[in-house]
Amino acid sequence: MPKLLSLNGEFESPATGPLAAGRHRPPWPAENGDSMVRQGVTAAAPELVDAGNWTPECGKGVRLTVDDEVDERFLAANRIAIEFPAFNDGRGLSLAVLLRTRHGYAGDIVATGDVHEDMLHYLRRCGFTSFLVPDERSLDTALSTLAPYSDYYQASVIEPQPAFRRIGRGA
Repeated sequence: MPKLLSLNGEFESPATGPLAAGRHRPPWPAENGDSMVRQGVTAAAPELVDAGNWTPECGKGVRLTVDDEVDERFLAANRIAIEFPAFNDGRGLSLAVLLRTRHGYAGDIVATGDVHEDMLHYLRRCGFTSFLVPDERSLDTALSTLAPYSDYYQASVIEPQPAFRRIGRGA
């Protein structure tokens, strides 16, 4: 069964979030040394309903494919899952950015499907807060790739200002 890695299911503002640029730290510290038990890691997959059948009254999350358009009714969901059909398909990243920036969605965005460990930090920078990691992927590698750098030059959903605007020069 795939493992769900979650950043508490809430989108955190760039200024206060624990994974904001310049304040990176491993979000899931190991308990009892090398134990695989970590905060935010569960074996339970979230309950999701396909976009065509989803209603706000169902009380479950909505599953979008990369071909789906964002409907205003989806913004009422507490969780939106975006299915990645292939490793090299970046449309899900764009969909997450649109949900966060254009539509102001602040709930949990889950990456599902062909999710590789080495793309998790890109997913996080685009606004994903949870990742459904397939069984054949390494949980240790996935956890270690969430915050590989202490800061970034480029702007992103979690840090909307580029480095040259964030860092004072010559003072």
